[in-house]
Amino acid sequence: MRLLGQVDPSGEAFAVPAWAWAAFLALVLGLIVFDLVLHRDDHEISMKEAAWWSVFWIALSLLFGGVVWVGLGNDAAAQYLTGYVIEKSLSVDNVFVWAVILGYFAVPNKLQHRVLFWGIFGALVLRAVFIFAGIALLNRLEWLTLVFGAFLIFTAVRVFRHDNSEIHPEKNPVLRFIRRRVPVTDDYVGHDFFTKRDGKRWATPLLVVLVMVEATDVVFAVDSIPAILAVSRSQFIVFSSNAFAILGLRSLYFVLAGARDKLVHLNKGLGIVLFFVGVKMVLAQWGIHIPTMLSLLVITLVLAVTVIWSLLSVKRHPEMVTDTAETPEPQPPEPSRTPPADDD
Repeated sequence: MRLLGQVDPSGEAFAVPAWAWAAFLALVLGLIVFDLVLHRDDHEISMKEAAWWSVFWIALSLLFGGVVWVGLGNDAAAQYLTGYVIEKSLSVDNVFVWAVILGYFAVPNKLQHRVLFWGIFGALVLRAVFIFAGIALLNRLEWLTLVFGAFLIFTAVRVFRHDNSEIHPEKNPVLRFIRRRVPVTDDYVGHDFFTKRDGKRWATPLLVVLVMVEATDVVFAVDSIPAILAVSRSQFIVFSSNAFAILGLRSLYFVLAGARDKLVHLNKGLGIVLFFVGVKMVLAQWGIHIPTMLSLLVITLVLAVTVIWSLLSVKRHPEMVTDTAETPEPQPPEPSRTPPADDD
């Protein structure tokens, strides 16, 4: 008996009642508030704390997958889990870019969780827009499936050939726009995004970092959302798998931020994953459907081999670590227009 809804005639989507949507959104909102209250005091997140939080988010995500299985059946649960694995794996690159951004702006360790919290909150909203728009377009214009599939294959080749070259946040057009249009202080003011000086409102570097985090998520969503749409057309499945993957990104950041140089072959694994889901999307348009469980097995296997291959390569050739990208020297925003801080 399915408790959440019914499979539609196409077998690609699931009719989920309004009460199930309301319960899920209430759960996500409750988790966000719980996280905010629990981390209301700024403090540096240790590796141990981050690891335990990662276990918590992964366990919660798998538990929700069990709810999907009970409520919508095997196919829906397989689609949810596959979408979760895809989003989680593709987010690893996003996490490493965050590490570069936070290092570039010399964000104090105790403030990093807060800026990432609000970055994750904004990412959830943006992903919801992308998901609902993407599914609506695919349902209305079926030929876009080929376009999305071809885009994923093109992106896969680009990611596979990526050489871990150094990232330069200072060249980002979003950062340049902010520096030209918004007065930014040259120092952090606690965990505030804005401050008032000389009777005027000023942005702090923390706001600049937040905008940069949101901008990078938009870029990565352009790859990850089409990839998940290759697995499912269900708005509930796609959004829920995305939401749980994103909610655990903060803890994943604090666990993986220092492991970037060791995953030397990560780009190849992610490229293969994107290529696979792109081909899956194209073949589906021609009536050839790759079973979801087979997709999950292939993706998991590729990621496992990539991690093991990377760790073995670094162990045998330690010099490979020095060849990967390095975080730019910390450089806070330009202080040319900053007034002196208020004494009070």
